[in-house]
Amino acid sequence: MFQKLVARFPIVKQLVRFVVVGGINTGIDFLILNIEMFFTKITSGPGMLAQNAISFGLATINSYYLNKVWTFEDKDKKNGKFKFTQFLTVSIIGLIINTSLIYLFTTFVDPMFGIGPQLWANIGKVLATGISLIWNFLGYKFIVFKK
Repeated sequence: MFQKLVARFPIVKQLVRFVVVGGINTGIDFLILNIEMFFTKITSGPGMLAQNAISFGLATINSYYLNKVWTFEDKDKKNGKFKFTQFLTVSIIGLIINTSLIYLFTTFVDPMFGIGPQLWANIGKVLATGISLIWNFLGYKFIVFKK
């Protein structure tokens, strides 16, 4: 059934691969962010801006390679620098979306239901990641790796 769906709608294959790559990159992003929170004890406010930018940035470097090679199967070797610049531009917009949302969530929405500040920051990160994921897929597919 999945094969028929992919044959009829090739974008499904890309979307599934994008989600897998996104899962890997999200794991990298969360791991680094939690390591930063563990060592700095910063779980909200302006400090989250820098920490999130670092973790998101490192995951983005990994994302470029995996999306280029596997998700979108881009074999163009001539425009590598230009495509990486486009990728960074789309990713930076995604970073702004992601970081703004996590900042707003952790700064202006107090933890509920007895949840601690670190877990609350992770809940905010999940929400921010979901929203920025939509932007990133559309930007990578239709701007960076368009055929």
